[in-house]
Amino acid sequence: MKYMLLIHQGSTPLPGSDEWESLSEDEQKAVYADYQAINETPGVTPAGVQLQPPETATTVRVQDGRTLTTDGPFVETKEALGGWLLFEAEDLDAAIELASRIPAARMGGAIEVRPVVER
Repeated sequence: MKYMLLIHQGSTPLPGSDEWESLSEDEQKAVYADYQAINETPGVTPAGVQLQPPETATTVRVQDGRTLTTDGPFVETKEALGGWLLFEAEDLDAAIELASRIPAARMGGAIEVRPVVER
């Protein structure tokens, strides 16, 4: 079964932010190493990607046949999607175990694990 792991940013420190700079160099290296290990886990495809901040987003809606765009999703930081990855696993327990290894899960964010509909 394939699972989508959605990485909700929460208060996770992001590279380039003041919060990130407050982490020690060893802590920063550990976060990078953890993400690298997750990306190298068998069944993870494609490698997880980090999204730009919510304020860079454009939301698209179609109303009465017209395409409408607005800047950003206007969500609370705790709701912002920071990245995602796909994981092919035997069962939900394996997907949960991988999700628990994603640094954002322990640094103020959350990981949503959702099965993918395969046709």
